[in-house]
Amino acid sequence: MDAGRESDLDDPFEAAIDEALNSLPADLRAEVGNVAILVEDEPPDGRLLGMYSGAPRAVRGIIFGPGGMLPAKVCIFRGPITRLAAGDPERLRREVRHVVLRELAHYFAVK
Repeated sequence: MDAGRESDLDDPFEAAIDEALNSLPADLRAEVGNVAILVEDEPPDGRLLGMYSGAPRAVRGIIFGPGGMLPAKVCIFRGPITRLAAGDPERLRREVRHVVLRELAHYFAVK
């Protein structure tokens, strides 16, 4: 399982997350291996699809030193993405992929 995740691959939402992670090139997959990927039902503000918490990879060791901060975390919000997909399994996969990759881009400091 990539990015420190335990998932239920019988769940289409979880399978879509794994598919998105596995679509990354091997070197990037290795880089996100220490990013926690969490699925939560709803966002705190009711509007988000995903949320990144943590410092970008490039500054983690420089500013904070080794072991000086909490691990990076990506939360993917099941409720809004599932509603957006409106029962279309292909759209669900696309939306999950888009959100997962967009949130991981924050880790790599890509705007």
